[in-house]
Amino acid sequence: MADTRPVYLRLRELIAAAIIDGRYPEGEMLPSVRAFAAEQGANPLTVAKAYQQFQADGLIRVQRGVGMFVREGAAEQLRQAERDAFLQEEWPAIRERMDRLGLDPAELLDHA
Repeated sequence: MADTRPVYLRLRELIAAAIIDGRYPEGEMLPSVRAFAAEQGANPLTVAKAYQQFQADGLIRVQRGVGMFVREGAAEQLRQAERDAFLQEEWPAIRERMDRLGLDPAELLDHA
């Protein structure tokens, strides 16, 4: 199934995952817009839009002439937002499918 979300949202998700996973640790500098665009094969303006959203959300800070840095607490804030989105948007459909298939959550844990 093709991902129909705008590219900047997909890039934002990649960056968020990297912050949560610690690949871009709190207090550390993010790759430059140009470097990240080249790495992802994306337009720098699209990457800049994704970065601007992180800045608007208070997850990164910009130090003029130096770069963009991950703010303290950003990983936990992103993790909590992803948990909330999962529980509200994805889990109901998963739970419904589990019920339809007669799957018990405890059984699934045994298969993990």
